[in-house]
Amino acid sequence: MMSHRARGARAVVIAIAAGSLALTACSKNEGGKSGKDSKKDQKQAAVQSKAVTYVDAAGSTGPAKEVPGAKPGGTITVYQEPGLSHLDPGQIYVSDSGQVANLLFRRLTQFQEDDKGNVSVVGDLATDSGKSSDGGKTWTYTLKDGVKDENGNPITSADIRHSVERLYAKFIFDGPTYLQTWLSGADYRKALPGGGFDGKHLPASVLDTPDDKTVVFHFDQPRPDLPQTLAMAGYAVVPAKGDTKEKYEKKPVATGPYKIAENKVGKTLKLVKNTNWDPKTDSVRHQYVDGFTFQFGVTESTQTKRLIADEGDNKNAIQLTGSVDATQIQDVINDPDASKRTVKGYQPYVMTLTFNLDRVKDKKVREAVTYAVNSKSLIAGEGGAYGGDVAPNYFAPTLPGYEPSYDPYGRLKTPQGNIAKAKELLGGVPAAQKKLVFAYPNSEQGQRRKVAIEDALTKVGIDVVAKEVDAASYYEQIGKLKNPYDIYITGWGQDWPSPGTVVTPIYDGSQVFDGSANYSHVKDPKVDALIKKALTQEPAEAASTWKEAQHYLLENVIPAAPLWYTKQFQLSGSNVGGARYGSVSSLIDITRLYLKS
Repeated sequence: MMSHRARGARAVVIAIAAGSLALTACSKNEGGKSGKDSKKDQKQAAVQSKAVTYVDAAGSTGPAKEVPGAKPGGTITVYQEPGLSHLDPGQIYVSDSGQVANLLFRRLTQFQEDDKGNVSVVGDLATDSGKSSDGGKTWTYTLKDGVKDENGNPITSADIRHSVERLYAKFIFDGPTYLQTWLSGADYRKALPGGGFDGKHLPASVLDTPDDKTVVFHFDQPRPDLPQTLAMAGYAVVPAKGDTKEKYEKKPVATGPYKIAENKVGKTLKLVKNTNWDPKTDSVRHQYVDGFTFQFGVTESTQTKRLIADEGDNKNAIQLTGSVDATQIQDVINDPDASKRTVKGYQPYVMTLTFNLDRVKDKKVREAVTYAVNSKSLIAGEGGAYGGDVAPNYFAPTLPGYEPSYDPYGRLKTPQGNIAKAKELLGGVPAAQKKLVFAYPNSEQGQRRKVAIEDALTKVGIDVVAKEVDAASYYEQIGKLKNPYDIYITGWGQDWPSPGTVVTPIYDGSQVFDGSANYSHVKDPKVDALIKKALTQEPAEAASTWKEAQHYLLENVIPAAPLWYTKQFQLSGSNVGGARYGSVSSLIDITRLYLKS
């Protein structure tokens, strides 16, 4: 998922820590106490990389387990720099919208976390995590009684069918595509071009709703990961009655504990209690506060200053996907009161400098850039050891199959880049091929990253032409197949603990289309064959196939230069209770917050 879950990580778009490259305070973070923190983070990452368990009906009934000390009432203020990428569930694949989706929308299944970070899948709209038959090719879900949308309409199997079928419509272009491709193949839109709005439906042999309470998915091969797939925000329910197609982004219909009272796009979003949400049907979410007020356009440095000061309304505030500003990390760490109010841990995202293979065709150039990039200065800009660790490869520490010492470009030994090797590779390359157009988002964070990339590549003789892109639509712009850029920083994280949710979305040749996460436009027969093989294997057996795919991609194809593994370091106000690191969102767990007074 994009910056996940994001990871999702287009999901990563705005999910990570930021900071200034010039400040020495950042480099201090790389020693002493932060080293211990890195080890702690690695332990937490190991918990995140454990397989997810599937829960039965008994574990899926509400209400959710009470948060110790929780009280009702009050409004939480939420700070965020860029506006939300989407509010239509079918379009949600990015962590900012994913966080908001946890308050607004329910799906057939949902991830649930315990206090140790262990993750399971429970039934959300469904009575359990799903029943499989026919060797895992058929999955049956029964809907819970008493689930209604914000307008009081009961959720039926027809709403689930509608939610799936609308994903085939052209106006849905930015969300996950697992379910659609599993049901109808890579060209799934051809199976239902009207998206169900024209009265045509998927056949019962693919998606069956024999009665109001039952939904049956039929696949052509076993899909053991379906319960985790359906827990993604992109597969949340869109009640058929309230669907306004393209306009749904502005005012979607809520099924979760909160609903939208006001939406001034890019400025403010106000959520209030959804009185038609029944806690008895929900084993994950709470409704402690009266509402949430999101304020957009607040930079990470301003968010951090306000939260450190902890005065007035800031006592009731949280960061959504932003992190403690890198230049103020030491202020937080050295202030016992502020450091008590932090949540931190590894995110599932790997940040890479991605090549547009349609434009950067010379493998030597890609190899040279991969040697040249300076992970050290980029990480300094994210807040040093609190913002990230050097990435030697494409698999994050949170992923099963992670190989910490797999480092074909010597990134761990030379995190600042191997200038000599890069220059040597560029020796005979014509000047025209050494000119690279670099797209970056127009945020504080994007600006810092631009400086680090320009600096590193200019040193080895590459002519960098930097082009600014609107931060809110950054992933949309670079996601266009015919985009005018050669290189861009992207982040991706597992959608659930399987390398298949990393290799497939980013490097599968059938995923080369507008809005796809295959930002490098890789189409390689060997990669495609390995993906196909791994997807039919049991996880333990598939591990070596995924490993082979990663090695081949990084050493032979070079679609992207690995830069850093991201970490989360967020701050909240002193009156906010229930704050903890969410290992699914890799952000503050927004579903369990309350105000202490």
